[in-house]
Amino acid sequence: VGILCSWPAAPASNPAAPAVSSSLLLPHGPLPSSLSQELETLVAHWNLYLNLAGFLVGLFSVTLLGPWSDSAGRRPALAIASLGMALQAAIFLAVMSLRLPVAWLLLGRILAGLSGDYNLILAASFAYTADVSDRRGRTFRVAVLEACLGLAGMGASLLGGQWRHAQGYAAPFWLAFSASLAAALYAAVCMRESVAPRQPTRLLTLRHYASVLRLYAPGARGWEWRKLLLYSLAFFLVVSVHFGASDLLVLYELSTPLCWGSELIGYGSAAHYLAYLSSLLGLRLLQNCLEDGWVAEAGLLSNVLGLGAIALASTTPLMFTGYGLLFLSMTVTPVIRSKLSRLVDEKEQGALFAAVACVEGLCSLVATGVFNSLYPASLSFMKGFPFLFGAVLLLVPAAIIGWIEIQDSKPDYSHFADMPGPLQEAEQ
Repeated sequence: VGILCSWPAAPASNPAAPAVSSSLLLPHGPLPSSLSQELETLVAHWNLYLNLAGFLVGLFSVTLLGPWSDSAGRRPALAIASLGMALQAAIFLAVMSLRLPVAWLLLGRILAGLSGDYNLILAASFAYTADVSDRRGRTFRVAVLEACLGLAGMGASLLGGQWRHAQGYAAPFWLAFSASLAAALYAAVCMRESVAPRQPTRLLTLRHYASVLRLYAPGARGWEWRKLLLYSLAFFLVVSVHFGASDLLVLYELSTPLCWGSELIGYGSAAHYLAYLSSLLGLRLLQNCLEDGWVAEAGLLSNVLGLGAIALASTTPLMFTGYGLLFLSMTVTPVIRSKLSRLVDEKEQGALFAAVACVEGLCSLVATGVFNSLYPASLSFMKGFPFLFGAVLLLVPAAIIGWIEIQDSKPDYSHFADMPGPLQEAEQ
C-alpha cells in the first residue's frame, strides 16, 4: 500500500500504467476528497490483484513443492521459497528506483508464487518441526514457531512505520531482500536436514498433487479421515476469524467513539501481538494438567471473550480489556496443526502442511471479503458487529474440537465407528 500511494507519475505513452502520481502525496498539500477516494480505490484494486496473483500461482506451486520436500528434503524447499521472496523484493526495489509502472509488481508476486511464496516457507517450517519432534512435544514446538511469527509481526509494526518516515519506502525492502537471501543461504548451507534418508525424486510430476488429494480422499482410515476433515474445517474458521478481525482493528480504533491516535494504536498493536507470547506460556502451563484439545478449548474461550469485549468497547480501558482477554487466543492453531500432523504418516508431513498453507491463504482472501463487507454494512446499527460475528462463528470449531475430544476419550467404544453396518455386512 505504501509503494502504491507514493507512486511517481507514469509516462503518458504507457496506457497500462495506473494514474497514481507523486502529486497525490501529502507533502504537496491536502488531497481533495475526490482524488483521495480515487487513490484509495486504485490501491485497493491493485492490492487485490497482487494478492490474487500470489495466491493462485502459489496454490499450484506449494502443493507441488510441499510433497516434493517429503522425499527431496526440507532444505531445498526452504531455499527455493526464500530465493523467490528475495527476487520479489528485488523487483519491488527496481520498480521504486527506476519508477516503473505499478503493473511490474505483478511480476514479482508471480515469481514469488512460482517459488512457493510465504506459504511454502510456513509449510516447510512446520513440516521440519514435525520431523524433529516427538508426538507429545510437537504442539509446544509448533507454538514456539508461531510465537516467532508474532514477534516478527510486533517488530515490523513497531519499527516499520518509523523507519519508513525516516528513510522512505526503499529501506525496509532492502532489509527484506537481505533477510530473504540470508534465509536461503542458511537453508542451503547451514541447516541440518530433517528428512533422512533423502530420495532423489522428480519435481514436475502429478504424483505430488495426488499425494495431497489422497490426504482428504475417503479411504480405509475411517475415524482418522473424519478427524482430518473436521480439524481442517475448524482451522479454516479459526484462522478466517483471526485474519478478519485483525484487518479491522486499526480502522475500528481510529473511528468514534474510541478515536485513537497513532500512539494508542501502537500500544494496541503491541498488546495484540503479545498474545503470541502469553499463549505460548499458557500452553506450556495448561499442558501439565489438560490434554491438547481442552487447551484449544480454553484458547477459543479466550477468543470469544476478547472479541465480545472489543465488539462492545466504547472506551479505551474496555478496548484494552478485550486485548487482555485474548491472552490465550493463539493456543488454538498450534494445537490443530499438531493434531493434523499426528493423523498422517511421517512421510506425508510436507503434503499435509502444504495443504494447510493453501487453506491459510484461502482464509486470508475469504476473511478480507467477508469482514470488510460486514463492517460498513453494520455501521448503522452496531460498529463492532463483525467482531461479535467472529465470536459466534468460533463456537463451531469449539463444538468440533470438544466433540472429537469426547469421542477420543472413549477407547472402549470409539473403534465401533469404523466397523461396517448390517447392510454392509450383508453386501459383503
